[in-house]
Amino acid sequence: MTRPEYGNPRIPEGEIWLDISRLLYRVFRGKITGIDRVEIAYAEELLRAAPNQARFVAYDYWRGSFRAMPQARACALVRDIAPAWRAGDMAGVSRRSLRGLLCSIFTAPALPRYRGGARPTYINVSNHPLHLVDRVGQMTARTGALFIPLVHDLIPLELPEYVPPAWIEHHRSRLKTIAAHADGIISNSESTTQALRRHIPRLPVATIPLGAGALMAPPAAAPASPYFVMVGTIEPRKNHLLLLHIWRRLVREYGIAAPDLHIIGRRGWENEQVVDILERCSDIAGHVHEHGMVSDGELAGIVGGAQALLMPSFAEGYGLPVVEALAMGVPVICSDIPAHREIGKGVPEFLDPLDGAAWMRMILDYANPASEIRVAQQARLANWRAPAWSEHIAAVLDFAARVEPRRPARQSIWSRTMLATSVSSTQAMKPASTVSAVVSQRTG
Repeated sequence: MTRPEYGNPRIPEGEIWLDISRLLYRVFRGKITGIDRVEIAYAEELLRAAPNQARFVAYDYWRGSFRAMPQARACALVRDIAPAWRAGDMAGVSRRSLRGLLCSIFTAPALPRYRGGARPTYINVSNHPLHLVDRVGQMTARTGALFIPLVHDLIPLELPEYVPPAWIEHHRSRLKTIAAHADGIISNSESTTQALRRHIPRLPVATIPLGAGALMAPPAAAPASPYFVMVGTIEPRKNHLLLLHIWRRLVREYGIAAPDLHIIGRRGWENEQVVDILERCSDIAGHVHEHGMVSDGELAGIVGGAQALLMPSFAEGYGLPVVEALAMGVPVICSDIPAHREIGKGVPEFLDPLDGAAWMRMILDYANPASEIRVAQQARLANWRAPAWSEHIAAVLDFAARVEPRRPARQSIWSRTMLATSVSSTQAMKPASTVSAVVSQRTG
């Protein structure tokens, strides 16, 4: 299944459980990544789209079970996270997140057993703790919940050379859980969907592009000199090394006239060469600025004033920075890979991630205030439309409401006992000819 195109979107009849296990931990640490921002968007939009059904759950690693978070406290936390992160002030929210973690450990009740009626829907965006195959299976069997995960990419399995070895088996366990227990899958791009088909060919998949809209505040004034920006964790597949070599050459050839490069994102793994250049290369000092992780407000200010966002990745499942830059009206120069082609819809400049000479020529052209190529992309941007998070969530809920359960829900022993007792009492009061009708009605 590709992206749903239903005229009348539906909402599941039962409760909608969003797993915020990772979000609680990340907010407690005061560090938000791209996946966390997606989970925040899900939480906010679910409260808007289905306020009477949205609930929040988290996995208790100490007791090995899923817990129902206190609704009022969880809702307050969700509503506070995004404004605090955009403002760069996470201290108060982090303290509440710690209380939420402690609550999940000591006081939050276990998810309820299924006792008949509308089944809940369990949505997992971060894929935590999907590496625990048996625990997820026990939860879905006990609660009768339909399981709908969002899969961001399969890079650890398709391109294992770009991730630490431990991640490969971890990701394989997550995929095993999805293959064994999921009722349907949300995919962020057709590129990810095609990868899923190679690993899980039989489960229904809905391709629903992620939303944009968090970064909508351009800087108040134009920058004094042209600069470019790159957003993403510093890891091998993001290809920071290409840009650092280009900037060393730019500075050597053009001196102080060379444009600047702003790098946003935490330091990840297997990035020794990149870190060595950032810390020890005197040529790029003063022209390459490493910011680490920044708030959404800071990110919007830096991206909004750039000549272009640079995204030379070797592989992506989606490419959220590309979408958010285009949504702000900022041109994009990115690698020519399927995910970028899909989300860019012909607007960005697409270059081979190994062609350093082509990247250098394009950067020099875009640094020119009179760049005709840049003006042409800005004209193309007029016809590009960013997907909205409200549309994404509406499509997700519609898919969840229509997906066929893989297995029937099992009522709890208590519920079956009460049914048997009720039927026995009815049998004592009604003629034998009506007993079968009563049983049919109560079990249907």
